[in-house]
Amino acid sequence: MRPVLLFVHGWGFDARLWDAVRGHFAPADTVAWDLGFFGAPSRPAPPAGRPVIAIGHSFGALWLLHERPLDWAALVSVNGFSRFAARQDFLPGIAPRVLDRMRRRLGQAPAQVVAEFRALCGGDLAAPETPEISALDAGLAALEAWDTRPAQPDLSLCGAGDRLISPAMSQNCFPKISWHDGGHLLPLEAPDWVATKIREFLAW
Repeated sequence: MRPVLLFVHGWGFDARLWDAVRGHFAPADTVAWDLGFFGAPSRPAPPAGRPVIAIGHSFGALWLLHERPLDWAALVSVNGFSRFAARQDFLPGIAPRVLDRMRRRLGQAPAQVVAEFRALCGGDLAAPETPEISALDAGLAALEAWDTRPAQPDLSLCGAGDRLISPAMSQNCFPKISWHDGGHLLPLEAPDWVATKIREFLAW
């Protein structure tokens, strides 16, 4: 039976991140979840009886690995990781003080924190106007604490020009990677390539 593709976005974004990639597949073959950073969370159930291919971008991949919200037939990571914050056994990670500073500023200037993060990631998808501070803060806390190593996706796609996740960090998490020249927002920068890699993996 043909699987359904379940897409999960990363921190500071919403389900629209996947629109261009989803456009390469039949509407009946995709579902996108929204983690609620700019409104109520939305997690429509995949069609019953069909295998699920879970596809997570950035924090979305970590979220899937940590939360395990459903059984999937395969997991695809796009610009993803199994650990984000640096510590003694994960030196390529992001310094925890960066996350702590973002959390301190969220209460006073949430839109600015999100805008600065999006600018670092690249891309021109405008953020919704009303950030959900509690959800964003919980996401930052998860980025600092969660560690799903040594779990591995079945397919990992990364950008060699990623300004947020270094190649060393990517390879420390997921040694087997398909590389693109782009940056951290491959679903926006290179949706054709992402969709092609997914199709190749699924032999569609």
